[in-house]
Amino acid sequence: MSRSVSPIRLRPDRPRSGLPPEVVEARRANLPRPTFPEELPVSAKREEIARAIQEHQVVIVCGETGSGKTTQLPKICLSIGRGVHGYIGHTQPRRLAARATAGRIAQELQSELGQAVGYKIRFNDRTSPSSYIKLMTDGILLAETQTDPELRSYDTIIIDEAHERSLNIDFLLGYLKQLLPRRPDLKLIVTSATLDADRFARHFPQPNGEPAPVIEVSGRLYPVEIRYRPPQENEDGEIDINEAIVDAVDELARLDPGDVLVFLPGEREIREAAEALRKHHPPHTEILPLYARLSAAEQERVFKPHGGRRIVLATNVAETSLTVPGIRYVVDTGLARIKRYSYRNKVEQLRIEPIAQSAARQRAGRCGRVAAGVCIRLYEEEDYNKRPAYTDPEVLRSSLAGVILRMKALRLGAVEHFPFIDPPAPKAVNDGYALLQELGAVDEARELTEVGRQLARLPLDPRIARMVLAAREEQCLAEVLVIAAALSVQDPRERPAERTQAADEAHKKFTDEKSDFLGYLKLWKFFEEALHHHSNRKLHRLCREHYLSYIRMREWRDVYTQLKELVGEQGWRLNDKPATYAQIHRALLTGLLGNIGLKQEDGHYLGARGIKFHIHPGSALARKSPRWVMAAELTETTRLYARVVAGIEPEWLESVGAHLIKRHQYEPHWEKKPAHVAAFERATLYGLPVYTNRRIHYGPLDPEESRRIFIRQALVEGDYDSRAPFFLHNRKLIAEIEALEHKSRRPDVLVDDELIYAFYDSLIPPGIHNGAAFDAWRKEAEAKNPKLLFLKREDLMRHEAAGITTAQFPHHIEMAGRRFALEYLHDPGGPRDGVTMTIPLIALNQISAARCEWLVPGLLKEKVALLAKSLPQKLRHRLGPLQEFAAEFVERVEPSDMPLAEAIARYARSERQLVIPLEAFRPETLPPHLSMNFRVIDEHGRQLAMGRNLAALRAELGHKAGEQFAAVAQPKAALEGLTEWSFGELDEVMEIRSGSQTLIGYPALVDEGDSVSLQVYDAPDKARAVHRAGLRRLFMLQLKEQAKYLEKNFTGLQTMALQYAALGGDAAELKRQLLAAAFDRACMAEPLPVNREQFEQRRDEGRTRLNLIGQELARLVGVILTEYQAVTKKLQTVKGFPEVVRDIQEQLARLLPKNFIEATPYDRLQHFPRYLKAIALRLDKLRADPSRDARAMAEYAPLQAQWLREEAKRRKQGETDPQLEQFRWMLEELRVQLYAQELRTPAPVSVKRLQKFWESLRR
Repeated sequence: MSRSVSPIRLRPDRPRSGLPPEVVEARRANLPRPTFPEELPVSAKREEIARAIQEHQVVIVCGETGSGKTTQLPKICLSIGRGVHGYIGHTQPRRLAARATAGRIAQELQSELGQAVGYKIRFNDRTSPSSYIKLMTDGILLAETQTDPELRSYDTIIIDEAHERSLNIDFLLGYLKQLLPRRPDLKLIVTSATLDADRFARHFPQPNGEPAPVIEVSGRLYPVEIRYRPPQENEDGEIDINEAIVDAVDELARLDPGDVLVFLPGEREIREAAEALRKHHPPHTEILPLYARLSAAEQERVFKPHGGRRIVLATNVAETSLTVPGIRYVVDTGLARIKRYSYRNKVEQLRIEPIAQSAARQRAGRCGRVAAGVCIRLYEEEDYNKRPAYTDPEVLRSSLAGVILRMKALRLGAVEHFPFIDPPAPKAVNDGYALLQELGAVDEARELTEVGRQLARLPLDPRIARMVLAAREEQCLAEVLVIAAALSVQDPRERPAERTQAADEAHKKFTDEKSDFLGYLKLWKFFEEALHHHSNRKLHRLCREHYLSYIRMREWRDVYTQLKELVGEQGWRLNDKPATYAQIHRALLTGLLGNIGLKQEDGHYLGARGIKFHIHPGSALARKSPRWVMAAELTETTRLYARVVAGIEPEWLESVGAHLIKRHQYEPHWEKKPAHVAAFERATLYGLPVYTNRRIHYGPLDPEESRRIFIRQALVEGDYDSRAPFFLHNRKLIAEIEALEHKSRRPDVLVDDELIYAFYDSLIPPGIHNGAAFDAWRKEAEAKNPKLLFLKREDLMRHEAAGITTAQFPHHIEMAGRRFALEYLHDPGGPRDGVTMTIPLIALNQISAARCEWLVPGLLKEKVALLAKSLPQKLRHRLGPLQEFAAEFVERVEPSDMPLAEAIARYARSERQLVIPLEAFRPETLPPHLSMNFRVIDEHGRQLAMGRNLAALRAELGHKAGEQFAAVAQPKAALEGLTEWSFGELDEVMEIRSGSQTLIGYPALVDEGDSVSLQVYDAPDKARAVHRAGLRRLFMLQLKEQAKYLEKNFTGLQTMALQYAALGGDAAELKRQLLAAAFDRACMAEPLPVNREQFEQRRDEGRTRLNLIGQELARLVGVILTEYQAVTKKLQTVKGFPEVVRDIQEQLARLLPKNFIEATPYDRLQHFPRYLKAIALRLDKLRADPSRDARAMAEYAPLQAQWLREEAKRRKQGETDPQLEQFRWMLEELRVQLYAQELRTPAPVSVKRLQKFWESLRR
């Protein structure tokens, strides 16, 4: 019987060993006198145990669960006088066990709980100054080491269930090993339910070096038969564990009556097994679950008396922590859910794994308490023999962050040297430090930071403590304490398997679409309001209706209350004003930096250190997931899931994770406007890009490199906005020398940039890397030497650029009465390589394409030489040395409006007696810089277009240019109704003044039918095109009689008219065209008359030869029409070759439109009979060798197609291009070459030559 003890108040800072003698004597006098149940195995060994405790500082007691060691060891200590100078501290791994054990011992000592026997668990202290025995969790004893480092409050400590080897147990064992030499009065008893007690004994050697004594206590009272019943595969080749459980229970049912304990790995498996058993067994069989998440009331059902048969389905909580009464049979699936920490993913994974042999023995031992038992193992005996002997200690499969933090706070030294029974792997230690570094608790030297010291004062999980600490700074303690408490307990929301849809619907009111954390706040508000407005009974019902665990809701509230008290003790005040989303989540983020994720294109998230995860389907964010998230935890089941998720902003990571962010600068460069060196910066957090391409001031980060960039890019390359005299002088000098290089096309005049760099580098002192610092230094330096930074011409030039004069490379070119600016650039391959001529839009149509072919004197010799080189060998060698020929030509021939190739051909004919067809030149072989580059600008100087093909530019912009010109010129120069030359001299060009602007126009006579008019055009080709028809009409009006006679007397007109009808024309149209063509040859030879005298002279000359010319022309047209008629007849005979027929028909349509006589120049018309004969020969050869025709057609067709497209475009725009026209006739000559080579061509022609010519047209 225990006796009452007068309460003695003990100050926490005054150890019991320092109690006054009278207090010690009073405690000794009131020491309870325990009795011992003889039926418990441990009672038989109590004297041996008592003696060992008296003789040794450390005793190891090894006894299976059920031996009575947990309840009797504290009483044995009392019986030998322990507990007088301090508590008999008794630790349990679980709060439930600590509370239940305290109650049981108090009952046996016939003492009220909290008096002689008390307990202390998290946030709940039921001890008093009169207590002798103090039950507690091992975590509580660990926490007390911070305020009582030598544990002076205790004279005896019992570490129960040490075989579980939790982190707290291992830490306590290591801590006590260090403490015992300093506390020789302290007794330590370590109990283990497995046979690995030798490890504990070796961990605590006696002074003589021998292991601590080990006392073994039997736990099993009756023998247990082991049966192995591995489940068999079903028809689908799968193993149904529930079917195996049902079969095992059936087998046991055939034995003597007794309760069955089934071990399963988790709650889900328990539910499934229960369902299977309920379907199979009669109703009077009671099936009960047993696992840690059950409420105390539900767990208590297992221990209450019952009638009939009972099947208890339990997790490994029933292995050692709880003894289930009345069990005669055990079914062991051999599986358990084991929490393991992934060092790679930094997450704890709850996996189903085979249990160790020691755990299997523990499970089997459960059925030998009341009678002989049977244990059925649902696996092979061979499988059992291969399993590890003991379960891995938690220290080997956990994150060590919390332990390390506490060890640091206790100044126990490095965790690597701490005396663990099984020292953790270096990898685990590193991960623990990594988490603390993530939280900002340790620095790079692994020493505690100020944050770490503050965290150590909060007896909370380090992550939770970090959130609370940040909440104080963010002014959101009120909200974060609620969330932190929620994260510290099991989720109170229940989701029964048979009512998942109803539970989900009930929980919707607590969801927040942006944050699961805020969902906790909604749930908290709901419960708090209900707590104040409903009775306890109604509150229970309300929780059931909303699928909430009342017990866990109260636990959550208790934890919150304790947290609130804890921050109150720290002097922190809760915020009155509601916190914002950002404040709350920034605070939470401080503890969850390792659980952030960035959404990828395929929907998954890329997390810290490269892991990939998905948002758990139960999250409110699962469907509409934000780009950045953080999660309370990452758990791997079928895949890696993030649970309790919220969206975050990447900007928060910069401040919250500043100590972890890795910054990388790249592409340092000079920036002109701010006048400093900038760079781009990329920041990553655990490999995730927080930001990229952020522009930063690079100078302070790398002054040396920034100085080099400043000198090179700002001063050497001139990218600097400065009016300093030295800078303007140096840039002007360099620009002048660069201009010489561009003109001479020699990039070796200006010295290398390195020499200029060396010049500045030798003068500018270190540390100067921006415009402001440079100007400050320069002004001071130039006060002493104004020319200090001036470069000299001779220092910048490698050699003199001889021959680079303004005459050779002028700044302007005069044309059409105005000057056009020229720019030079040596940039091979670039669009502006060579000479660029700037043309205002209004003058675009007035540019002479032929004159531009002559370029400038400095480049003309090279172009002439290369044009000569492009000639066929038989022509080229007759010119002599090409460089000499080119020099001679440039010296003797002045640039003009004659095309350059034509001028070269004329010069060769006069000086070398060599006839060169224009088609023989191949300008497409010349490099681009030998063709003028045209840049068209508007009236504001903005570029409209640029290219080397003037005709293409005119096709694009010519109409607009003509409209601008006409709006100014036409009202000032038009004459109408003219029938004779009565308008004086007709100048080729005329000046038209419009205000301050002087325009150049091109007058032309325009055919009005019965008269002509005088108009002014902006382009010579436009004027020339209409002027010929207008001048011809004026000649016809002056030679009316001759025209009438010729019209009536054309030779063979009747026959020709019949043949011409095939082209869609009649005799009148034929006569009109013949007459117009005759006048062209008789009166319209170049140069055309420009005044009355020349006109009348040409008229009189034409009068005498008009008839002769007309008859000659009529005979040529007769031959052409006859050949055409023959070809059309032959076409009828080859209808079996439709592709050929269509090709020839299209060719004939182009050659012989209805107006071909008038539209075709006479020198081209003369070749038509040969072209038609070539068609006839092609048709003759077609039947004999159609494949040859097809090959030729395949070579020819692409060239023709591209010409047709370009020609149609130009025709639509009303533009003509002489080079395009030349290409058209080259195509006809190519047909002769391919199909009728025997007819020969005036100049060599081939597919390759035409391709290169076309390429030159496109430039």
